[in-house]
Amino acid sequence: MKVAVLDMYEGVPNEGMRCIRELLMDFAEQQQIPLQLNEFDVRLQQQVPDLGYDVYISTGGPGSPLESAGNAWEEAYFGWLNDLLAWNHVPGNRKKYVFLICHSFQIVCRYFAVARVCKRRSPAFGVFPVHKTAAGEEEPLFNGLPDPFHIVDSRNWQVLQPDEEKLAAMGASVLAIEKERPHVPLERATMAIRFNPYMTGTQFHPEADAGGMRKYLMVPAKKQRVIQEHGEEKYRNMLELLTEPDKILLTHNTLLPNFLQDALQQQLQQYT
Repeated sequence: MKVAVLDMYEGVPNEGMRCIRELLMDFAEQQQIPLQLNEFDVRLQQQVPDLGYDVYISTGGPGSPLESAGNAWEEAYFGWLNDLLAWNHVPGNRKKYVFLICHSFQIVCRYFAVARVCKRRSPAFGVFPVHKTAAGEEEPLFNGLPDPFHIVDSRNWQVLQPDEEKLAAMGASVLAIEKERPHVPLERATMAIRFNPYMTGTQFHPEADAGGMRKYLMVPAKKQRVIQEHGEEKYRNMLELLTEPDKILLTHNTLLPNFLQDALQQQLQQYT
């Protein structure tokens, strides 16, 4: 399996790239398949992959998903995306699979104009439940996940007000939405969309692992910041949720592995 990771972190230190690398290596080992993994620095070096890969994972990243409109790196990124969509549209071509995470999900939603992308009133950070939609209940990538299931969220921006007509016209559907908060009069964010049979995206971080998240939260500066912004009780609750096997550990071990398994099965069918 040839995998391209589109690094959207703009040189900012992060846990996302480590988690993605480890997930891919674990999957290849479990499936006993050779893995070619190449990484592309999209935002700093304007690098994008060609169409020679089977799977593309586009990461989260810092900053505004609105202010980059018209930037050279974004034009290169959307050029890659359009080429890939055109390739997948041709009957007989071996389909290429795409997974979009957080920042990538936001800019693609803006690009397709299928929802409103805007800043949150306050940052979302921590472990939260998300709810499946009717389409999400039937989504193969969610097989093995309960409703609701728990995710790692880390964002200042959000995707709201999905345009159902535009989504339907492109064969897309909303798969998951933010947890319901009856005491808060705010619309729930869109947390996952299947854009087409070969491209899915999430607002959250399915690659996040419980151990890495816990280590991150135990760094004194990070701990102090979380407590200042969210309170001591929320901080302790995050640490507790990270120890439960049916929360972040389950999502980490299920969603992206399901995506990779789907891509592998398609690849094997087309080779036979």
